[in-house]
Amino acid sequence: MTTERRHDEIAAPAPPPVRWHPLTRIAFRFTVAYLGLFCAWMAQITFVFLGILGLRMPEEAMLWQIMALRPVSRWIGEHVFGVEAEIVMSGSGDQTAIWIQCGLVLVVAVLITLVWSVLDRRRPAYPRLQSWFLTVLRLCVGGQMLFYGFAKLIPTQMTEPALTTLLTRVGDLTPMSMLWTQVGSSPAYEIALGAAEVLAGLLLFWPRTATLGAMVAVISMAQVFLLNLTFDVPVKMLSGHLLLMGLVLLAPQARRMMNFLVLERDSTPAVQPPLFTSSRANRWAAAVQVALGLWISVGLIDAGMQSWREYGGGAPKPELYGIWEVGEFSVDGTALPPLTTDPVRWQRLIIDVESAAYQHMDDTIVPVPATTDLAAKTMTLDGPEENRSTTFTLDTAGDQLTLRGDLDGKPTTITLTRADIDQFPLRDREFRWIQDRPHF
Repeated sequence: MTTERRHDEIAAPAPPPVRWHPLTRIAFRFTVAYLGLFCAWMAQITFVFLGILGLRMPEEAMLWQIMALRPVSRWIGEHVFGVEAEIVMSGSGDQTAIWIQCGLVLVVAVLITLVWSVLDRRRPAYPRLQSWFLTVLRLCVGGQMLFYGFAKLIPTQMTEPALTTLLTRVGDLTPMSMLWTQVGSSPAYEIALGAAEVLAGLLLFWPRTATLGAMVAVISMAQVFLLNLTFDVPVKMLSGHLLLMGLVLLAPQARRMMNFLVLERDSTPAVQPPLFTSSRANRWAAAVQVALGLWISVGLIDAGMQSWREYGGGAPKPELYGIWEVGEFSVDGTALPPLTTDPVRWQRLIIDVESAAYQHMDDTIVPVPATTDLAAKTMTLDGPEENRSTTFTLDTAGDQLTLRGDLDGKPTTITLTRADIDQFPLRDREFRWIQDRPHF
């Protein structure tokens, strides 16, 4: 055995014996119990580790832990709080049932802390468990930073404003719609936000850069959590916990950071606690963590590109894509004048990538599923009010469109002209270094 190899096999020096303060031990036990249970229960956190395999699983798989506890949260909601607590696939992470389950996680964590503190009261400290806990927590935070980061780096989380949004009054937008419109209107800004989150995620998967990654993650998640609070985005629970986890990751470095950033004192290097006593084992552990980060990244890039092609900026636009202004609207051979009080006449027809809608004369927008067959020259609209579909024959000539069919049982003819959507200031403003006045 060479000297170099013998040196590689030498065990890392054991940390000096320490004794934590009793309150520190209790706080550590609770933190391990609560955040450990939260990460295991919050299905999205564990789902990202499937990488590219997650694309082959049904949508419900991302919520399987939460769905498994559905009977429990339903019973607690009904018998304890007197509310309906049913899990729905709505995209909201702040549902009543989910909050109830999070509260259940908290109660279980408190019980674990109590029992643990009684049975293990003589243990002076938990340095080895701390190493493993912080590593697992770091990977969980890193996975979520990559999850949300790639959704912005490949701008699919906040897509460019829909055509119906261009026709909606600002006052009619919800706070969340306003936020999505603001970010989606500037893909470059969204990409920059995503790049910061992806950077934090990648840094967290390499132990040497984990502290820097945690700092970037805390800054990013503080902004996200604040936006979720102030724009009523229903991801407050998860974003708040990710911010908390980032702070927990930085807690062991708090004194070093204070010395370096504030007190202008010498500081020891910010190192991650080793998982093993062997230097070689620690290098292998670091390599596995980096590989895991790359595995997750590949899966998220694949999913992001698929979403980009399906409904993002890379999705093909239908041939009739656009905002169609109604010129003439005839019912039973009689042209209806464009009165704002007319409940029958349309003002516009909107055909978007994956949606359609028509706009009444009072500016009300009615979303409708639409199926267009240009070969057969037909367009079918599923009427939400009549609960039945209406099929029109259509004639197209460039930017002119004519629809003929029975609407509410009456023969109707509608002539439309495609509008120039770049006339909207939200779409036609370009970057300029020189501006003599702001363009409000």
